[in-house]
Parts: sequence; structure tokens; C-alpha cells
Amino acid sequence: MFLSKIVQNLALIPIFQTKNRNFSEKNFDEGIFDWSKNARENQKLPQGQWKSWVILAGRGFGKTRTGAESVRALVDSAQSKRIALIGQTMDEAKNVMVAGVSGILAVYPPNDPNYPKFESSKYMLTWPNGAIAQIFGADHYDCLRGPQFDLAWVDEFAKFRYPEKTYEQIMLCLRLGEPRCIITTTPRPLLILQEILDEPQTVKTKGTTFDNVQNLSQKFVDFVKKRYGSNSFGRQELYGDLIFENPDALWKHEFIPYIQPSYENFVRIVVAVDPAVTYGEQSDETGIIVIGRCSDGMAYVLDDASGRYAPSVWGAKVVEKYHEFQADRVVAEVNQGGDLVAEMIKSFDRSIPYTAVRASRGKIARAEPIAALYEQGKIAHVRAFQELEAQMCEYVPDFSGESRALGRNSRKSPDRMDALVWGATELFHADLTPPIRIWG
Repeated sequence: MFLSKIVQNLALIPIFQTKNRNFSEKNFDEGIFDWSKNARENQKLPQGQWKSWVILAGRGFGKTRTGAESVRALVDSAQSKRIALIGQTMDEAKNVMVAGVSGILAVYPPNDPNYPKFESSKYMLTWPNGAIAQIFGADHYDCLRGPQFDLAWVDEFAKFRYPEKTYEQIMLCLRLGEPRCIITTTPRPLLILQEILDEPQTVKTKGTTFDNVQNLSQKFVDFVKKRYGSNSFGRQELYGDLIFENPDALWKHEFIPYIQPSYENFVRIVVAVDPAVTYGEQSDETGIIVIGRCSDGMAYVLDDASGRYAPSVWGAKVVEKYHEFQADRVVAEVNQGGDLVAEMIKSFDRSIPYTAVRASRGKIARAEPIAALYEQGKIAHVRAFQELEAQMCEYVPDFSGESRALGRNSRKSPDRMDALVWGATELFHADLTPPIRIWG
């Protein structure tokens, strides 16, 4: 019986767990199955109180393994006793989440005293400690009416046919103990997914295909990098970005390539700031973008340090980024902040070269030339900057010259985008027609 379990589980163990390793019976359990040592930081259960844990990650990240190991940890510690396992269909959930190469059966040592019993015909797992997991298919979400649970693991939520109705039923059946919901998915632009992410008790984890590169075929990695590495499909499927494409937006995701430049080729780097003049929960963010231009004329967004900060905090952040990237100048909009911006930066470091810029034209007049530079392939990003790119690709100018952003940023000022525009204008202003006047 014990030997048959070993054989069964060897077939279920993911390739990345056994690669280049020889296991004795002793280190068989201690090595492969020690998730505390094998897991990356973004695969570990969140600490503290949370209702939902959403893992948005690219293909091959290890989402299924993370979900299975999390269920194991919560069951073995008696934190969860009634579990719902939800895939798009019951068979998909059974074959991937339970019996798959990274499923629940595969993450247990075969001699573990808490090894679960799987009754395939009943779509049910039973643990020796009394915990029970039932398998459900989201295609028949009404089956979630009636049962009650303290844990739900939902795999590939973004591809469900009825994600809103399924999530509604999940929330209604999580009514025991301290209920938790774990969602592991490659994202798609679903408003319900964004709403879940925006809930205050949701813990968000981002992951990319390349986080797990040491366990993936090098041919696969080379192929997807070349084929999808710099387009919007790759941002979603490889980098795990939640992309809301607006056909009327000034920017398109396809115009934002990801390229790693040679840093010795930079001829000018600036830190651009769009400051918030108030600080509070409802205040705008302060946009802080680091952008540089190389000797070949290409510009690269190097960092996005934007956030909702008190003035003293964003002032320190600007100075920190100036020194970190050995920038040449700080450029800041002063329409609202006036002398406050210069005083704040100079209070930390009076030696920093500083240029104040004033918006004499509408936002669209400033942004259009920069969007055109992206379309011409003259500006790239060194990596995915999700919040910045969301503002860019949701920015829709109306006839008054102002914006009517759609989607999740519809009520936010696009401060990151504004800072980007000021930084790119500083680097390209001599090339732009008509030239934008800059006050120094």
C-alpha cells in the first residue's frame, strides 16, 4: 500500500520538484514536500486577517501548486475544515486542482499521516483530521447553493463563463468560522476581478512566468519572450497584468514595449513630478516617474515611484530616486503647488537641479505628442508598470481637452501619466512640434 502510494505520487509530482535531484526515502519527504523552503515569497500564505487572496500571475508561475499547498497548510493546521474547490468544470477541477501534477494529492508526502482520501466518483477529498473538500464546476454555479464552507480555492477564475454569478455564490456559501477565498488566475479584463482586488480585505499578489524561469524549459522561455514579451497579450499572459483596453484611449498597450537598455548609453535622466497639494484618503496621488533618453534617441521609463504621500514623504522619495538613478534634473509641475514643490525638494538636497513647469495648455495638448512618440517606437518601459500603464491606456480625451478615463481609474486624476508627460516633454521638447515652453 505504501509503495503504491509512492508510485502514484511520483507520477503526480511536478517536473520542477524532481529536476536534477536524487532522493533517498529520507529526503524524499523532507526535500520535495517542504513548501516553507521551496516556495518563493509571493507563493506563501499572507499573514494577518484577510478575506480573499488573489494571485494574478502569468503562465507557468506555479499558481496551481500555490493553491494546493495553501489548502494543505490550512487543513493541516486545522484552520480550514470545509473546503470548496472550484474550477471551470468539475472534471477540470478534479484533474488539475486535485489529481494534477501540481494538485493537492501531489503536494503530500505519500506517508504523511494526514494524506487525504480521494473519492473520484463523489468528487470529494477527506482528510484523517476530519476536513472535507468538495469539487464544483463554475459552469453550474447554482450547485454552490446550500453547502457552506470556511475555505474556497478558485482556480483560473478569469476564464469562467459566469464569473460574477459564481463569485456571488462563493461569497454566500463562505459562512463558517473565519472564511477565506483563494483565487489563482491568469488575469483577463473583468470588472468583477477588479472589484475583488479593490475590496479592503483582499490581499493582492502579482507574479510572472519568469519568476519560475529556473523550472521551465529554456526553449519555452525564449519562445514566449520573443513572441509575446513586448505586447499586450504577453503583459496579460506572461506578466499577469490586468489590462482594460479602451478603443478610444490615447495610448494602446501594443505601443508600450518592454526593453532593457544599456545603462551606459543614457545621456540624460530626469525625475518628473506631478505633486498632490493635499494629503488624505481621498487625495490625489503624487506622480513620480523616472525617465531617461539614450544616445540613439530612444527614451525609457525606468521607474514609477508614485503614491499617495504627505508632502515631506514625496519630497524625500523624489530626492531618493534622483540619487538612485544618478539623474540630471528634477522636473515638477507647479500649477497648484507653486513654490512648495521647489522648497520641499530643496529642503532635502539644495544641490539638485530643478525645473518648474507650468501647464499653459490642456492635458490633451500636452499628452498627444508623447503618445505619438510611443506609437513611433521612441519610448519603451524597462518593465511593466501596471498603475501607470492603466492610466495611460484608460485616458480618453474629450472635446474640451480634458479626460474621461474609463474603467477602474474613472474617478482618479491620472497623476502618474501627467508626470510621465512632463518627463518625456523635458527629454524631447526640442523635437516636438509645436515646441512646449518650459520655465526654468
